[in-house]
Amino acid sequence: MEWLYWTIIVLSILLAFAGLIYPIIPGVVFLLGSFILYGLFFSFEPFNPLFWVIQSLFVLLIFIADYLANLFGVKKFGGSKAGVWGSTIGLLVGPFVIPVAGILLGPFIGAILGELIVHRTDVKTAVKIGIGSVAGFIGSVVVKLVIQLIMVVYFLVLVL
Repeated sequence: MEWLYWTIIVLSILLAFAGLIYPIIPGVVFLLGSFILYGLFFSFEPFNPLFWVIQSLFVLLIFIADYLANLFGVKKFGGSKAGVWGSTIGLLVGPFVIPVAGILLGPFIGAILGELIVHRTDVKTAVKIGIGSVAGFIGSVVVKLVIQLIMVVYFLVLVL
């Protein structure tokens, strides 16, 4: 049975990392879920209160990094809240409308449309803002990847 438990835990961790590419997947929930599953399947003994505090701080850091990276990417390139919202909507819809390429095209097109519709921005400026949204998204993915890897390594150090 132990191999089945570990398979479920590892699949949950892999889903967490898939959430980096498909933002509709709540990656951090699956990551925390894998820790809870370990506790339910084996034991919560390795997880002292410090573990939960540190992991909770990492979760908070993931949410902050995600928001700030998108905001910074759009704002740095001259965008507004319309660009941020368009980018976010494009990020959620893009991968389903345009598989694979939609992960980058979604926020790009969304930011452009947001700026064009709300602020009647010229196309050249809107494209520049779209590029900023993609840069922010890529930065966010890198930061979240590093944080999630640290979370998993900390978990594994305690349980192995």
